[in-house]
Amino acid sequence: MTAYEPEVRERLERDAKEIIGRYPRPRSALLPLLHLVQSVDGHITEHGIDFCAEQLGITATQVTGVATFYTQYKHAPVGEYHVGVCINTLCAVMGGDQIWDELSEHVGVGHDEATADGKVSLERIECNAACDFAPVMMVNWEFFDNMTPKKAKRLVDDLRAGEEVLPSRGPEKLCGWKDASRILAGFPDGRAHEGVQAGPESLRGLKLANERGWTAPSTAVAGGSGGSSPQGQEADADRERPDEPVKPGDISDPPPNEPGKPIGGAAKPGSQEGRNQ
Repeated sequence: MTAYEPEVRERLERDAKEIIGRYPRPRSALLPLLHLVQSVDGHITEHGIDFCAEQLGITATQVTGVATFYTQYKHAPVGEYHVGVCINTLCAVMGGDQIWDELSEHVGVGHDEATADGKVSLERIECNAACDFAPVMMVNWEFFDNMTPKKAKRLVDDLRAGEEVLPSRGPEKLCGWKDASRILAGFPDGRAHEGVQAGPESLRGLKLANERGWTAPSTAVAGGSGGSSPQGQEADADRERPDEPVKPGDISDPPPNEPGKPIGGAAKPGSQEGRNQ
């Protein structure tokens, strides 16, 4: 692999200096620096790793150890539009597995593989933290909600054809993979507040709470520090009396396989089962 061209290296060094200056210790800047070199190369390369190591005064091995841990750093070229399909539990049962199977067959590539034209790559993603919109897909880390196999295939076809595609939430224009990496490096494009920020599914709980007059519990009830309030003093006093005898009915075991049952079915202290263990 060739080293960076002088003008590219100059720009990288300028950006790297700005990134490193945000942290009290230089090596804390490694994650955004990896996104920075990925924004230039499209994936993590050997000279990208060497650049990060030089800027931070650490070894290439240390950089590699971090770069290979996080899945957002790619070690082979990906498409201009990197498409992720969530296959974690909720999305999977809502159709995520079927979306992945049909989409992968439709495009002709598998996990972390790119199409021959370099337009699209696919990834099986564990969780997008958007379960209320399941099944969810992402393109360059922007959300596409409530997907189906048909919608997923049309989305990818539009991306490959150069059609304008809008995320379900977020910016009103989908940026390319390298641009997304630069944003993650800490150089915003100024579009973070465009479009829908939170859909109705995410706000449903808040709407119900307002309609029904629900309020959050007090600090003492929630188990926080009680402070000087009478309720807080009472709660603190309860925590200071660990030796008081337990009254009958204060503690009960949940039935087998019910929520709250200790994992592995731990036995009660003093029980025959416990003594046999």
